[in-house]
Amino acid sequence: MYRVFESLDALVTIVEEARSVPMTSNCVVPRGDVLELLDDVREAIPGEMDDAQDVLDRRDAVVSEAETEAEETRTAANSEAEETLQNARTEAERLVAEAQEEAARTLAEARHEAERAVAEGRRQYAELTDRSRDEAERMSHAGRAAHDRLVADGQNEQTRLVSQAEVVRASHAEAGRIVDAAHAESDRLRRECDDYVDTTLGELETTLNDALGVVGRGRSQLWRGQYEQNYDPGYAQNGRSGTGMDLID
Repeated sequence: MYRVFESLDALVTIVEEARSVPMTSNCVVPRGDVLELLDDVREAIPGEMDDAQDVLDRRDAVVSEAETEAEETRTAANSEAEETLQNARTEAERLVAEAQEEAARTLAEARHEAERAVAEGRRQYAELTDRSRDEAERMSHAGRAAHDRLVADGQNEQTRLVSQAEVVRASHAEAGRIVDAAHAESDRLRRECDDYVDTTLGELETTLNDALGVVGRGRSQLWRGQYEQNYDPGYAQNGRSGTGMDLID
């Protein structure tokens, strides 16, 4: 094809440089040179046409090969994508199963620990209640004994002084004082007993509140972990189990 273009360019050059015929738009060109160039063009056209046809034929083959290769590549990509998707689903199902198993185990441990804490709190409550009751009874008995002793001393002193007329009033006053002192001592012992019982029960209330707080935080952490497991994709990477055991520990 380049040979045809070169011959045509040469013809154009000859015409452009040809000598003009006076009074006309015609020109005088060298016949031999023009004929030679035309023969050259005539000889080159069939070969150039064959080359162009070969290019066209080759183009169809190249396009067909490209389409075949593209189809094979697409098929291979689809197969690989399906295999990758299946592997991803299998791995996801395995991770979900492991997470559910871990959550169930952690939940069981949390429930066991909560039951243990409640049982321990009940045991301590029973011990403190029994000890407080025993101590209250002991102090009450001691107060009654002291009261009875003081009253008896007052009565004895009153009886001794009754025989002496001069000191009758003094004996009554002393007896009243002793009785009042006995009542005051009894009231003091009763208040001390009440204060001891109230202090002991307050300590027990604090212990039970601590135990109930541990149980409440464990339940809150447990439900929060279940929510993150269902709705948070980064749940398995946060380094926490998602149960109340994190607070109990």
